[in-house]
Amino acid sequence: MAKRRRARKTRRQRQSSQRGQTVSLDISDMAHGGSGLSLYRGKPVFVPYTLPGESITAEISGERGKVLFARGQQLIAASQDRADPRCPHFGPGRCWGCQWQHIEYSAQLPLKQDVLADQLSRIGKLPDALIESALQPILPAPQPWAYNYSLSLLRAESGGWGLNRQARGVEPIGECHLAHPDLLELLLELDLDYEPAKRMTLRRGSDGRLMLIFEIDAEEEPRLQTDLPLSVNLILPDREPINVIGDAHSMYTIGERRFRATAGAFMRTNIGALAGLMAALKRMARLQGGETILDLYAGAGLFSAFMAGAAGRVTLVESYPPAVGDADHNLAEFENVDVIEGSVENVLADMVHEEARYDIALADPPRSGMSDEVTARLAKLGIGRIIYVSGNAAALARDSRRLISMGYRLREIQPIDLAPQTYYIDAIACFEL
Repeated sequence: MAKRRRARKTRRQRQSSQRGQTVSLDISDMAHGGSGLSLYRGKPVFVPYTLPGESITAEISGERGKVLFARGQQLIAASQDRADPRCPHFGPGRCWGCQWQHIEYSAQLPLKQDVLADQLSRIGKLPDALIESALQPILPAPQPWAYNYSLSLLRAESGGWGLNRQARGVEPIGECHLAHPDLLELLLELDLDYEPAKRMTLRRGSDGRLMLIFEIDAEEEPRLQTDLPLSVNLILPDREPINVIGDAHSMYTIGERRFRATAGAFMRTNIGALAGLMAALKRMARLQGGETILDLYAGAGLFSAFMAGAAGRVTLVESYPPAVGDADHNLAEFENVDVIEGSVENVLADMVHEEARYDIALADPPRSGMSDEVTARLAKLGIGRIIYVSGNAAALARDSRRLISMGYRLREIQPIDLAPQTYYIDAIACFEL
């Protein structure tokens, strides 16, 4: 028995001794999470800031199970798709708000397509033939830089506001090339240290109005003043928004429609790309007139607003009360829309009990995806078409496998790039019984 213990200890020592080694690697693929992927002694190695086709030397920095992590040291052979980063905060150990500034934008799109296909295969267990037939070419963003109408920052221990580092801590930033220029100008003008706040969000509406949102850890009487032309709101620990100065909401123009979004309510930050997302959503819905639609995780009602004019009836479900209020406001012109406040799990349970009937379900879940209860209840309702909008390739792959196991067929997946210079992949998937 003692010999066995010594043998196991020897194996652990041999494995951990790889840390600190300098190795030569050929990057073969891009991994979900934004790092380049190679193999070393049969183990996958993840190396950030690299591209497929590159040869490098790297230092093994850690391991987790059968996976190694490394830091690039020297670039031996560079990819023709490598680009010079625009931001001084970009690089190893620095700000991790974006991960792909070293890649030409035209090359980012096929990489995202490949990563999505890989996740559908490895996590979703989908056959290659199905992936090839369903997966459409990715739609590019209309603007690869300065596209975010919202910038969320964390308090840095050293002072100032910034974004998470690649390793640990917060990198205070003085510029961000993904944020709308007005937000960057506001960040440079701000001179404040509101101690109760751990997170600060700068938002810009389509009308140019600016908003400052503080998320605070404890309720207290706010003492804030500003001579800047902006609104100020607080988000309490229970997510309740408190208006302090100016407006409680921002206004956004998407296509030909205007939407209100209260502080704290979810709104995708690449406002300029959302018209393309809505167009792809409507194409997949293939509305003929008269369909009944269930809009889940509906937020401020964007999807419902673009569907209601051609549908028979739309039922919107949202759990965050301020977003429900926004949806009521944004959909006031439609008499065929019902707005329900509640969790998707509970509302669907009631609908199953009542044997409700819908032709189409739209689902825009959080990045964690849909729960087992949601997928099971959608199947019990017998909804003929489910259109799933995802911001997480791994969650989409997992939920695709669940829906297919319940009898749904994957008809189409339309990737759309809403986050250039990052590894994030958005996609719309259509499932039918």
